[in-house]
Amino acid sequence: MIKPHGSDELTPLFVYDQSKHHELQKEAEGLPSIIINSAAAGNAVMLGGGYYTPLTGFMNVADTMGVAEKMQMTNGLFWPTPVINLNKNVDAIKDAKRIALRDPNVDGNPVLAIQDVEAIETLTDAQIDVITEKVYGTLDPEHPGVATFRDSGNIVVSGPIQVLSFSYFQTEFPDTFRTAVEIRNEIKEHGWNKIVAFQTRNPMHRAHEELCRMASEQIGTDGILIHMLLGKLKPGDIPAPVRDASIRKMVEVYFPANTVMVTGYGFDMLYAGPREAVLHAVFRQNCGCTHFIIGRDHAGVGDYYGAFEAQTIFDDEVPEGALDIEIFRADHTAYSKILNKVVMMKDVPDHTKEDFVLLSGTKVREMLAEGKAPPPEFSRPEVAEILMAHYQNQG
Repeated sequence: MIKPHGSDELTPLFVYDQSKHHELQKEAEGLPSIIINSAAAGNAVMLGGGYYTPLTGFMNVADTMGVAEKMQMTNGLFWPTPVINLNKNVDAIKDAKRIALRDPNVDGNPVLAIQDVEAIETLTDAQIDVITEKVYGTLDPEHPGVATFRDSGNIVVSGPIQVLSFSYFQTEFPDTFRTAVEIRNEIKEHGWNKIVAFQTRNPMHRAHEELCRMASEQIGTDGILIHMLLGKLKPGDIPAPVRDASIRKMVEVYFPANTVMVTGYGFDMLYAGPREAVLHAVFRQNCGCTHFIIGRDHAGVGDYYGAFEAQTIFDDEVPEGALDIEIFRADHTAYSKILNKVVMMKDVPDHTKEDFVLLSGTKVREMLAEGKAPPPEFSRPEVAEILMAHYQNQG
């Protein structure tokens, strides 16, 4: 099986040993504590599940700037985006060497992790600008990822962590949330050697479904990992339970049994386009996948990124050999009225715009809200039914 990033084995930071876990929970109640922001909580969950192998905790300012500017930590490790515990106020943990990190997303703010404090440093406005520009490619405050990052504070609390909870992900999504450890184990149980991963924060329409099928056939994979983001999204995005239900229905009806794993992970979307695409590749390598599909405007939002910048970053900025996972580059996909199937547009240069079934996301949402199913060439009827129920409930 493919090795995890920068390590021979996964390094999940969740404390699985029951007696140790109980001991730490007890200790945490007596420690100085802070309620961390949702992005840091998502990072703690990802560290706990082994997705961030080989990291041991939250980065300091030197590593944060190295990663932002050249995707490299001070120890030489390739890493695409900062993993930081940013705060606006740290009065509650002043001079503490060991602290409890409390969950902002669960009632009562239970302890999520314990952190050994190696340093408490302050980012300058200039450093925040550099991180924003490098990671998000823009300083525009309207960009949802930029807005969240710049509202998180400027105080960096760095050091290793021990994770005690997977937040709300395990309780709210028991059938879907999986750690990188669990996904690797399941891949081993299936006996799969070649696995292609598909990342989604949206329901999957026909084009997405066929893209997974095309990639699997062209690569010659044993299985497909459909891996959905379960964390916080921007307003207007479809909630995780609805996406989960629609994707599971599509897989159940349209894919052979035991060829697709439907799973999810606990992380807040960055909307960082190319940089986030590289981070997503790291996640999937750590899950044990050999290939990862990157399509048009992967992890993008609005018009901030070029259609295929999330692919070209792997050629232009990711050093040779930095990652073992291979990228499957997808073009625009749409249903061809001539061939009666979903195709990549680049593969049919003889087609005109009128030869495709093309619908904007806005148009699809309007149809679903009105109780009208999009054409079957665009969306499977079983999927459309679940989405229509969601949109009509919104009204």
